[in-house]
Amino acid sequence: MADVTMTSDPMSGGAALPWLPVGRIVNIDGRGEFFIREHRHADPTTPTVVLLHGWTASSDLQFFTAYEALAERCSFVGIDHRGHGRGLRSPTPFTLEDVADDAAAVLRHLGDTDVVAIGYSMGGPISMLLARRHPDLVAGLVAQATALEWNGTLRERLRWRFLPAMGAVLRSRVAGRFMKKFLEKMLAEGHGLRQYIPWLRGESQRADIGTVLEAGRALGAYDATDWAGSLDIPAGMLITTHDRLVNPRKQRALAKALGAEVREIGTDHLGPWEQPDQFSSATIELLSLVSPLGVDPES
Repeated sequence: MADVTMTSDPMSGGAALPWLPVGRIVNIDGRGEFFIREHRHADPTTPTVVLLHGWTASSDLQFFTAYEALAERCSFVGIDHRGHGRGLRSPTPFTLEDVADDAAAVLRHLGDTDVVAIGYSMGGPISMLLARRHPDLVAGLVAQATALEWNGTLRERLRWRFLPAMGAVLRSRVAGRFMKKFLEKMLAEGHGLRQYIPWLRGESQRADIGTVLEAGRALGAYDATDWAGSLDIPAGMLITTHDRLVNPRKQRALAKALGAEVREIGTDHLGPWEQPDQFSSATIELLSLVSPLGVDPES
């Protein structure tokens, strides 16, 4: 089956949409079909970035507030992970290693090498595994709102233990009503993203809940303490200093292990939505510091 390009979103239902790069389905022999967002910069000497989103999100939900700034400065590919967004549906249990290998397969299919991997939250472990398992593809790394390990505290261990109960809630009608109220509270009157609430609600309901729960268990078991420091590539770290999901102390521990350049924004875990301008500018600045080809953050 040939790759399929999507020029519009037939499921948007007329909701206001942010700027989104072209979306298409990429068919990888032996792995399946992957939905990607792809932008190619007019200047072929600009770097290429692979965007790796967090748990329960999608590339659009995680990075749409940075898409335009990235498009001005580089080429990029955003991938929806297995069971997330429009990502691959597979009967195989979710592992972070498989998702990293998915990303590698997509990059090889597209002919992209020497990329900068930007990973937010769960995308941080995926980006690190991508660099570890496929070092020929990754020339730089930007980790955002993420950690070396996700089960080091009692609170974290309890979070993953209650995943089945969370799954029941996510499958219920309560989830949609909660998401609506949550978004209206976070994106209050006057917030620049408020017009996108209907779109955000729709996008957040695309995931396969069973696979998302498997992803949570995989994330809860992840621990890169013994090997993160061996990656030996330029690295940046975006720390969300008010984060209640990933403690900033743990984020700083990862930055230290990676020897990363650090930038901070004063936001909770949903920084791309809460502080979109700061998130976008910090992402571009870190990209400029780790890219082998260089990016002008002021351009």
